[in-house]
Amino acid sequence: MAMPFTRAREKGPYVRSITPADFPHTMAELTLTSSAFRNAEAMPQRHTCDGADLSPPLAWAGAPGETRSFALIVDDPDAPDPKAPQRTWVHWVLYNLPETSTRLEDGASQRLPVGTKEGLNDWNRTGYGGPCPPIGRHRYFHKLYALDMVLPDLGRPTKAKLEAAMGGHILARAELIGTYQRKK
Repeated sequence: MAMPFTRAREKGPYVRSITPADFPHTMAELTLTSSAFRNAEAMPQRHTCDGADLSPPLAWAGAPGETRSFALIVDDPDAPDPKAPQRTWVHWVLYNLPETSTRLEDGASQRLPVGTKEGLNDWNRTGYGGPCPPIGRHRYFHKLYALDMVLPDLGRPTKAKLEAAMGGHILARAELIGTYQRKK
């Protein structure tokens, strides 16, 4: 329970003690998992260009109570070669996932929750584009953001435009990393 305001000095301002209730979003930790792979482990071929190229199942928990929507960005910082990365390749951009959502099913890129908006990946199209590394084992960062608002319609934003729109509205962030290397 928050302490009532008390007088610090006879003529000074009112102050009160800070309690955990002042920072409710720090009380829970947002987590992101997949039933298809564990953090920092290989992603199944099904979710890559060598398979069905379907988005992996994702589940999350621990969102702050003030969450009004979620955003998801999947990218690969190891492009084109993990030994000499030159850029981050964006695989999937989603925003305005409903605050009540707690998962995306296997292949959800083809049937997103109502209200969810998509941005452009680096193939210059919407939707999921699975791992397809030209060389070496790459890492795929699945980043989920809990936001304190439903974002306005941004059209088909790039990752950079979505990140700019999220500025100042991120309550919590969770990350899941998958890896993939093509067979020769």
